[in-house]
Amino acid sequence: MPVVVGTAAAHSGGGVIWWRAVAALVVSVALQIGTNYANDYSDGVRGTDEARVGPARLVASGLKRPAAVKRAALAAFGLAAAAGLALAAAAGWWLLAVGAACIAAGWFYTGGPRPYGYAGFGEVFVFVFFGLVATVGTAYVQTGRVTALSTLVAVPVGLLAVALLVVNNLRDIPGDTLAGKRTLAVVMGPSRTRVAFQACIVGAFVLVFAIAALRAGGLLALAAAPIALFPVQAVRRGATAQQLIPVLGATGRTQLAFGCLLAVGVWI
Repeated sequence: MPVVVGTAAAHSGGGVIWWRAVAALVVSVALQIGTNYANDYSDGVRGTDEARVGPARLVASGLKRPAAVKRAALAAFGLAAAAGLALAAAAGWWLLAVGAACIAAGWFYTGGPRPYGYAGFGEVFVFVFFGLVATVGTAYVQTGRVTALSTLVAVPVGLLAVALLVVNNLRDIPGDTLAGKRTLAVVMGPSRTRVAFQACIVGAFVLVFAIAALRAGGLLALAAAPIALFPVQAVRRGATAQQLIPVLGATGRTQLAFGCLLAVGVWI
């Protein structure tokens, strides 16, 4: 979604360079895959997933050896680096530093001696990298400029990415507490985490009106509101454990619908 929305902002800000949009998509997807494998590996070898409520993880369940999952993470990060290198050659070598920061953020979320995901900073990094950096960066590599529009549309994209992590961590509070993983949800507790989730979803839709001040078509994103009702209501009513798994899926569908509609609205 950051790449789709960022490309729409690039179209409004000067024009789309399609090969760079595709390369940005490769970077984004490969970073997401690499981060998921790295998270699976690091949590698995630490034993954090032993009391997991959600879907089975590769290392914790014994489906794959830790070394194999680690290699998969590194391969995905390598693919992201290769595509990012092509973008840096075309749009500016300083982007290599941004790419290195993205890979480091993906690995050290749960990896390394002091993982920031275990210290309550996961949501901050998700907002920055899967919201601001991915969206604004996609527009920048195509236009060579950081615009008000690309920055503004990046905020709701980031909020919805954060919402995914928040509801995931809300589900995992009991297990994470036992494992000593102090996510933001563990620190805040279930009640405030539920409020934070609702604030992310509602905040994304409220920001549509600010976007409409620059591109009236952005109002089209409001059509995704009905999809958001189920996850918001379920969290507000106190869904826990297994009940939050379909909420996570519904949050992803909200992000998908919102992003597609916002991109179309900004494009036209």
